[in-house]
Amino acid sequence: MKIAVAGASGRAGSEITKELSRRGHVVTAIARNPERIAGLPNVTPTKGDVLDQAGLTKLWTGHDVAISSVHFLASDPHKLIGAARDSKVGRYLVVGGAGSLEVAPGIKLVTTPGFPAQYKAEAEAGGVFLDLLRQEKDLNWTFISPSALFVEEARTGKFRLGTDQLLADANGKSWISFADYAIAMADEIEKPAHPRQRFTVGY
Repeated sequence: MKIAVAGASGRAGSEITKELSRRGHVVTAIARNPERIAGLPNVTPTKGDVLDQAGLTKLWTGHDVAISSVHFLASDPHKLIGAARDSKVGRYLVVGGAGSLEVAPGIKLVTTPGFPAQYKAEAEAGGVFLDLLRQEKDLNWTFISPSALFVEEARTGKFRLGTDQLLADANGKSWISFADYAIAMADEIEKPAHPRQRFTVGY
């Protein structure tokens, strides 16, 4: 498939790009500084700005799938969703956040007392993004939330999927590596199971 990744030089974006390359997809890897993108088979580093809706629309046009892997506070959800819609990509996938996941019925992680203050604004912006996607009538979107801790760890290929509830292991730890998250996203691209839905991945 032809897949465009916005934010391909970031921690999640670079692992997603690597995983898609490993699987033989043709990837347009978009970043403000494309020289930071690793050289990989079937990957074309491309300069782009996620705040430039018209430019992003042009870059995404002709792809089967577009992915945004960018910080919510460093982008505009209206422009990203608009570019996905205007480019007529087959699917639009978003690297989401954990803050909007529920820890109990009706209680989101971002609202709990122990949620780190420095991440609150980013998490709340992620929730706004998800709400906007849920209002879309025609766009085929999927929002993939990592677990509470999104970390640099080994690629294991072993993880669980959930829906709107935060996943945690037997010790109460909620985490996923960028590499295993990338596997879950690539699996979703190749075998769509969550159209117009949010799901989460964790150990």
